[in-house]
Amino acid sequence: MKFQKPPGTQDVLPGSAELWQFVEQTARELCRRYHYREIRTPMFESTELFQRGVGETTDIVEKEMYTFEDRGGRSMTLRPEGTAGVVRAYVENKLYGEPDIAKLYYIGPMFRYERAQAGRYRQFHQFGVEAIGSADPALDAEVIALGYSFYKAVGLKDVAVEINSVGTPQVRAAFREKLLDFLTPMKESLCKDCQSRMERNPLRVLDCKVDQAKFEGAPSILDSLDEECSAHFARVRECLDAMKIPYSINPRLVRGLDYYTHTAFEYKAQGIGSIDTVGGGGRYNGLVADIGGEDRPGVGLGIGLERTLLLLEKQGAGPVSGPAVDVYFIAMGERAEREAPGIVQRLREAGLAVERDYQGRKTKAQFKAADRIGARFAAILGDEELDKSEIALKDLASQEQRNVPLAGLADSIRNLITTEKGIVTNDA
Repeated sequence: MKFQKPPGTQDVLPGSAELWQFVEQTARELCRRYHYREIRTPMFESTELFQRGVGETTDIVEKEMYTFEDRGGRSMTLRPEGTAGVVRAYVENKLYGEPDIAKLYYIGPMFRYERAQAGRYRQFHQFGVEAIGSADPALDAEVIALGYSFYKAVGLKDVAVEINSVGTPQVRAAFREKLLDFLTPMKESLCKDCQSRMERNPLRVLDCKVDQAKFEGAPSILDSLDEECSAHFARVRECLDAMKIPYSINPRLVRGLDYYTHTAFEYKAQGIGSIDTVGGGGRYNGLVADIGGEDRPGVGLGIGLERTLLLLEKQGAGPVSGPAVDVYFIAMGERAEREAPGIVQRLREAGLAVERDYQGRKTKAQFKAADRIGARFAAILGDEELDKSEIALKDLASQEQRNVPLAGLADSIRNLITTEKGIVTNDA
């Protein structure tokens, strides 16, 4: 029987994994600069956590969760998003007892049963941040800026920021009536999902991609904001302007999760088929209380790493990497073979990337292998070199070669890498 990966998943192979590492390292470095600390939560949680945290009327909870019953009869769900689990950990581990706000980040897999297509997977990976403990709109702007800086740092172009205010539950209740007055006459012409959402959460109708053209002239929630919400949104924009983060206001932006209050935002980019949203987030005052803790305001974002990588590929962006291997070690003869393991180990302990042959290939074939893996140098050890306590070091780009002291091999290689100079031959 031939096994294949499940639909909606992918194998990250050598060659692609290095780009993943670059993207993840970029995220970690940005979080260091913004002083967000890493948190790692379980890949599965109580199903009720996501029902209460994400919202029972969302597509995620209604259609997309991977839910199972464990041997204790408990309903468990593979995490479909990161915020609910982080907030649960914040409450359970009493992080609210710290004097400063909790600024946290995570990188890891999420799971949703969706129709597999480019940019939409059943196992996907998110980079997310959560800042819990402050209602300051400047924190909203900081989170938005962090996400925008991430896209810039990995080398993506033309990523747009869209923002909106979805107000408070009280504001949304008043807006709900205005929106229903607009939607009810066209209800029969809307898709089945929109008709269902109208009964339970009509704001989600505005998020529909099928019927979007029909909503021209729909009331804007921005016209229903009270004084507090208007002031909060104005301050967010003021901070973004001060940070020179470009953005546009999209009054139909509501996001696909029920926990948002005040600020909601998305990052948009073209190049992944019909999908243009590559990340997003918002403020979620009230979520901590919904999950069982003392109420604490929060704001966060989630960025899809697969979509980021697809855009990098589309735009031909990403890191310019040097040779993956510093040294390819070639041992010629039995004496050299006996010495090889110790020398290679010492080079690696000195911080160098080293490869050698384990297939018994001839010297010519080993040189071909060194070229194939992009090694910068070849270190050749034979009887003559051993007798002199030396080793031949060959620059595989310039083909220049010289002998260096065996005891100082690591230093010689590091010096050449640092100065980026070629080897000067004895005849020069």
